Amino acid sequence: MPDLAPHGVLPDREIRRLVEAGVIRAPEPIEPRQVQPASLDLRLGATAWRVRASFLAGAGRRVADRLAQLAMHRIDLAGGAVLEKGCVYVVELVERLALPAGIEAVANAKSSTGRLDLLTRLVADGGVEFDRLAPGYSGPLYAEICPRSFSVVVRPGMRLNQVRFRRGAAVLDDAALAALHARERLVGGEALISGGLGFSVDLRPGSGDLVGWRAKPHTGLIDLDRIGAYDPAEFWDELRSRSGQLILDPGAFYILVSREAVHIPPGYAAEMAPYLAMAGEFRVHYAGFFDPGFGHAAAGGAGARGVLEVRCHEAPFVLEHGQIVGRLVYERMAAPPDALYGAGIASAYQGQGLKLSKHFRAP
Repeated sequence: MPDLAPHGVLPDREIRRLVEAGVIRAPEPIEPRQVQPASLDLRLGATAWRVRASFLAGAGRRVADRLAQLAMHRIDLAGGAVLEKGCVYVVELVERLALPAGIEAVANAKSSTGRLDLLTRLVADGGVEFDRLAPGYSGPLYAEICPRSFSVVVRPGMRLNQVRFRRGAAVLDDAALAALHARERLVGGEALISGGLGFSVDLRPGSGDLVGWRAKPHTGLIDLDRIGAYDPAEFWDELRSRSGQLILDPGAFYILVSREAVHIPPGYAAEMAPYLAMAGEFRVHYAGFFDPGFGHAAAGGAGARGVLEVRCHEAPFVLEHGQIVGRLVYERMAAPPDALYGAGIASAYQGQGLKLSKHFRAP
């Protein structure tokens, strides 16, 4: 295949070149809407397996062989099928990869997937970790899906996770990140830089006292094809605070928002990483990738706050306004993408504040 761009995360036009070169393969054409500024959306295939437990294939083993050991039953997704809360499923994806030497792939759940507490991870043959494919990987791809708060209806072709392609080193160290902030103003005010750009939780909104939502324990189904169709009150409890404090319940799932409005310049991408466990008995969930142009003024934004998907563990925990809860890890793009997030690509969350997934009506 032809030479690619320099080191960094590959932009949209390079992803299209990977498709043309056969690095990304599928029995049906890759749809233009699958190609995002810095990632490729992956499509569910026609078959799911309910499995006894989450698993990795392991070195030298195939996912198909593990399914033969762990699958409880096979599900045809054509026409729609229910994935039940608390169960684990594996779905073969439409796309396959044949990565050349020097290009690795990293996957993550899409933003709407994370906001539904729909744990979705990439599994592959020979894999010893989730969501990571080493250079040279060639074979099928699978999505492990575990609905944790809501049962959902899925169909073939739905896009729950996405994959980025990287060539060489891309992650900015603290010195490079500080220099980028000095040039581009990644957040308003002082930047807390340590292993990424720190962000805190907003529990004192500028107007009103709504600080977030907590998933209800017993709800109806969510059909992932239905956009703006559901009443938030049927699935979420509103959380209000005048004190700037919120007590997190063990096992509960929360949608909160960062205090900072963040900015991803066109030549960079970012990923939200969980804060260190020593910060408290909670974890910021896997909120997905931040594309180039997120919160960028030229793409229709003026900084956008990050939605936080939070689950508390072990013991109740008091969360305070302004408490650092996570960090954004910035990566260099190999080149700026042709299309920025929010600039003509129907981006759902540009300029966002506190916001549920796109499946719910505005409160």
